[in-house]
Amino acid sequence: MDKSFNPNDIGIANGNYFGLPYSLKEADIIILPVPWDVTTSYGKGTSNGPQAILDASLQVDLFDTEIENVWKIKVGTIAISEKIIELNNNLNHLSVKIIHHLEKGKDTYDESFITMLEKVNKGSNELNDWVYSESKKVLNSGKIISIIGGDHSVPFGLIKALGEKYKNFGILHIDAHADLRFQYEGFEYSHASIMNNVLSQVNSISKLVQVGVRDFCSDENELIKQESKINFFSDNLINNRLFAGETWGTISNEIISSLPDLVYISFDIDGLLPDLCPNTGTPVPGGLSYNQVTYLLNKLTEHKKKIIGFDLCEVSPGENEWDANVGARILFKLLVMTAKSVHM
Repeated sequence: MDKSFNPNDIGIANGNYFGLPYSLKEADIIILPVPWDVTTSYGKGTSNGPQAILDASLQVDLFDTEIENVWKIKVGTIAISEKIIELNNNLNHLSVKIIHHLEKGKDTYDESFITMLEKVNKGSNELNDWVYSESKKVLNSGKIISIIGGDHSVPFGLIKALGEKYKNFGILHIDAHADLRFQYEGFEYSHASIMNNVLSQVNSISKLVQVGVRDFCSDENELIKQESKINFFSDNLINNRLFAGETWGTISNEIISSLPDLVYISFDIDGLLPDLCPNTGTPVPGGLSYNQVTYLLNKLTEHKKKIIGFDLCEVSPGENEWDANVGARILFKLLVMTAKSVHM
């Protein structure tokens, strides 16, 4: 630790989120940035999210009412991978061509189309293997790992690694979308398929609790109704209950009570109101307020749930720093609640 560090001073750009003074060896929580937006189906830019949040995090005051001396939570940052940036850039032009091909209703049996799709899926598998390998290293050292995306496909490798470490855990999924599609647009590991993929491939997941979802297709709706592991708190359901006079506290207690003792949080920034994330790839009207989210996260610790990891995805910086600023503050709360849940 840098002994000259003063939590009341200006944030220093030292490569760590929030300018915290801890090395990877010292840290108890490790942040893995994943600059990837190959499978984004609408607006690009989420690959720039990890760096933008890193930059904006230096403006966050290191104080929180939930934990005294919050800056003493030992959080370390893995450097943003130039290899993953290069892979992302090399594949992005292919994914754009694939989406345009589909949008024009062209033949999906076209040889050039199939070749492009194979290259993108191979690259996504390469990314998954890298995230899995990095996650296993951290988990094997007894530390907690979190991921900053990037599009929402990126945490698959981490969730897979957690599935090997824990026999039973749940996912709290905050998102505007259900992400339960099967190989959306031909991408085996699409951002729109992350929850389908983890449910079908990670047997340790006993419950998926989805909150704030307001944009999903009929196939996803059928899966939600049929899959007993899924508890679905749609944006429409939440607001109907609030309008009828129920409190957010009551609904939050119900959400958290449906989760097992061990919880992984998968947070897509578009789960928030669009004015908090106007540049995200697929914004949708409706959503949760910042205070609703922080209240819900705090309920996890009140219910004695243990947070075993998390991801924060789909933050896409625009012309100003607003999206990154909101993302940095959500990240800060996720770190605080994680530390609080495991009594750091």
